[in-house]
Amino acid sequence: MVALSAKALSTNSFMGIDSRQPAVTCQTGLQASFDVVAPLQSAQPEGFCSVLCYSLREMAQDQPVKALVIALTDHAEAAVYSINRLQPDSLCFVLPEGAKSLVESEVQPKIEHMPRRWDWVVLAETGEFVGCYQTLARALPDLLRTWDVQPGELVVDVTGATPAMAGALTLATLSLSSRIVLLVPAREGQEDDRIDIDGQPFLWTQGNPWDEAASVSRREGCDLFNRGLFAAAAKLFREVEARVSGGQKPLYRAFADLADGYDLWERFHYRQAWEKLKTAVRAFEMALLWGGPPGLKAVLPSIKANAGFLEKLVLDPAPVKDMQAPDLLAHAGRRLHGTHDPETAMVSLVRALEAFAQRQLFKQYKIKTWDMQPEQLPQALQETCRSCWLEDLDGKYKLPLQAQFRALAGLGDQMGQAFLREWPTMKPLLDAANHAVLGHGFEPVKAERVQQLYDVVVRLSGVSETPLPKFPVLSL
Repeated sequence: MVALSAKALSTNSFMGIDSRQPAVTCQTGLQASFDVVAPLQSAQPEGFCSVLCYSLREMAQDQPVKALVIALTDHAEAAVYSINRLQPDSLCFVLPEGAKSLVESEVQPKIEHMPRRWDWVVLAETGEFVGCYQTLARALPDLLRTWDVQPGELVVDVTGATPAMAGALTLATLSLSSRIVLLVPAREGQEDDRIDIDGQPFLWTQGNPWDEAASVSRREGCDLFNRGLFAAAAKLFREVEARVSGGQKPLYRAFADLADGYDLWERFHYRQAWEKLKTAVRAFEMALLWGGPPGLKAVLPSIKANAGFLEKLVLDPAPVKDMQAPDLLAHAGRRLHGTHDPETAMVSLVRALEAFAQRQLFKQYKIKTWDMQPEQLPQALQETCRSCWLEDLDGKYKLPLQAQFRALAGLGDQMGQAFLREWPTMKPLLDAANHAVLGHGFEPVKAERVQQLYDVVVRLSGVSETPLPKFPVLSL
């Protein structure tokens, strides 16, 4: 494969791929599914398709495109029209060996805006779908990658294709294309976007296979989301957004924003997550006005509830935020039961336990565990505080986890007293957390140990699972 400049073309040195594979006979059923496009050279209307396997619509205007892959057998004027109309930055012909001279003599000299990069893929047999697809699947991905063609930036013209070529080309370019164009014979009374080519009237039509195929990718994205793979889901939704037609783009942008929001939430970027969820909610509400995808109305309330939870957390001006501890507890639960990651769940759970103590100390006694004075503590702990809990680096007194609950107990707080009662149960569990790989040791933590500590934290905090934030399950 060789990509040539316009200057190289002017010297008639047009070169490309000559992929000659053994002919492979297409199965009858498979062939039939692609018998929807006939070659342009047939002058009879019945030799053309009026629709592809997806909806075609007339096109009024075109902007220059990033890349065009165009099928050509023997009708040069149609190819010239398409190239001049789309003005591609990069251009690739898909053709039989015998059509190469036609490109050089009848197409190249008539191009008004020379593409910066050119190439071609030669098909050994244009009448067999499997052989065509094998050649295209090997040749096109590397070429388009070299040209830096992104999803949604490719246009495919199947006007000059045989049925086998049209099917193979559509399938081989599906991951990057967002438009399939086709010139069809104009019938009497059809005047919009009517074009005369060699004395014959045609209509310029286009269709986007992703307008139908997107629903499959949407389900895949929802599955990734439901498995907690939010970044992967967002990436998939944005790829679909780039490929679908304009009317569907806001919906998939909203799905991507939603997945981004929950990904940010899982990484504790609360404000950014809140902004993403608010944006997604507004877009989904707009989508519902037009019907929206099935299932959207049912899942929207939970998304709104999550956005409300984040709003309270983000806008809380207190140095110890009221919603932080419940969020950490919910995070530990998702890691334990959702992604089945007990190591990370244990880390989050221990931090949640501390956050509940910090919240109680600050709300009830104005004690900041990271910057407090010994005089704020019960008398029995003051000397220990002075001798053991002074941080050398910044000269501040900082209470460790167990000391926080001991302080609460000494102050007569119910949470601290509950901690003392639960301590015989908690100690071996906290030891397991300390000896874990993500603690300070080298032993993998067991899920049942995490679950036991989770149950203790729920009892100790007095927080039931009901008010904890729950991520939605998408079935859209």
